[in-house]
Amino acid sequence: MPHCPPALADSAFLRACRGEPAPYTPIWLMRQAGRYMKEYRDIRAKVSMLDLCKTPALAAEVTVTAANRLGVDAAIIFSDLLLILQPMDLELEFLKGDGPVIRNPIRVEEDVRRLRSFSPAEDLGYVYEAVRLARASLPGHIPLIGFAGAPFTLASYMIEGRASRNYEFTKAFMLRSPAAWHALMDALHRPVAEYLNGQIAAGAQAVQLFDSWVGCLSPSAYRQYVLPTVHQILSEVTPGVPVIHFGTGNPALLEAMKEAGGDVIGLDYRVELDEAWQRLGRVGVQGNLDPCVLLADRPAVLREAGRILDQAGGRPGHIFNLGHGILPETPVDNVVALVDFVHERSGRR
Repeated sequence: MPHCPPALADSAFLRACRGEPAPYTPIWLMRQAGRYMKEYRDIRAKVSMLDLCKTPALAAEVTVTAANRLGVDAAIIFSDLLLILQPMDLELEFLKGDGPVIRNPIRVEEDVRRLRSFSPAEDLGYVYEAVRLARASLPGHIPLIGFAGAPFTLASYMIEGRASRNYEFTKAFMLRSPAAWHALMDALHRPVAEYLNGQIAAGAQAVQLFDSWVGCLSPSAYRQYVLPTVHQILSEVTPGVPVIHFGTGNPALLEAMKEAGGDVIGLDYRVELDEAWQRLGRVGVQGNLDPCVLLADRPAVLREAGRILDQAGGRPGHIFNLGHGILPETPVDNVVALVDFVHERSGRR
């Protein structure tokens, strides 16, 4: 991989990404910087979500604060999957209580042609600066993860305009206008790959591709309409840098996602870790505690975490994580207890 100091290269997290034995099971958590944490809420009380993402010093601060507060084995840069859509001339807003909204969604083939080509280095440079600042502030042995949204999830937001239950606009567009769909995939391929590599160049030691909405697809639809573009993107990530490929909602896609690429396949909570790993074969896995478990009492949290560690069986290549992001109502003390338990149970001294 690109130059990586020995303390980072030898970290439990990067060892697990490479499928090597580690002294203990590394753990980090999706949305580990978020509304459940007072330090984050204090900052958000002063700035909007977009302003936080676009202010490198603040984005780096919440990234580092969360990692240090929890004692996790990797930090992930604070950002949002949809920032990459703004430079394409899509009108992105974050509405209180309603989440992200695209004011001018794609609905017909002509809308795809109007998308603006752009350079992530120029239009998303604030994310790269946040990566640089976070890397400089993190302890020298804690890797930093960069990330991007996967093309299906990005395209779905572009077409639906907001969160959806059935993805009716997306699926209708995909099936009605396959040429326009593939043109949209092509429009996302280059910027997503460049965006990941830009974060690596700025100081990220690993990257994760989030396909948060892909679970609505059948395996055949995934293979036809999504897999080729994801494979293309992941094959262009800087050689030697670990890639975590994560999707939610449909365990039937796991084999196809592995085929698309990734050193580690992220598992959501709808599948048993040991069964999924057996299906996947030679690849690392990440996961997969149900985020709702962290709302329970401490004994239940530790019991469920122990069950997942038992399923992993100490096999090299397991990174402990949730099966999706931390929920806003989660007690911070439960998260800290989870991190400590995973470390102690898996052998950290």
